[in-house]
Amino acid sequence: MRMKIGELAKMTGCEVVTIRYYEKEGLLKAPERTAGNYRMYGDAELARLRFIRHCRRHGMSLAEIRSLLAFSDAPEGTCDWIKELIRQHVRNIETQIHDLKLLKRHLEGLYQVCDGGRQRECGILKSLSDGEHCTYCSKRNGAHPCRGGEP
Repeated sequence: MRMKIGELAKMTGCEVVTIRYYEKEGLLKAPERTAGNYRMYGDAELARLRFIRHCRRHGMSLAEIRSLLAFSDAPEGTCDWIKELIRQHVRNIETQIHDLKLLKRHLEGLYQVCDGGRQRECGILKSLSDGEHCTYCSKRNGAHPCRGGEP
């Protein structure tokens, strides 16, 4: 089946500008053009774009996707590196979950210091103003956003 870029975008839920970007980045091959200079795509490009979108939903970078596509196009050697790539993503997610749990506890604590009603004496604003003694910032992998150490 042949389709224009707008049709491809609708079928994949991908913005037209993103499809063009993926072409520019080499994730999608330059499509055939009609006499009127319209981009024309087929089933192979549809499948490739769906693969790219699926990888993006799984948090993979464009460089990682590029490597996966290159391996898929010409599989040589083992795919052990793909298994390690996924393991690294799992570790990153575990770190994010840990950090989000810390943030949740900190925000719940901030919520408790506000008794409401008095703007000038808002406990939340006072706590947020005291970045040097922020327990959340000091627990978060030693990085302190207030001192430019934001990861």
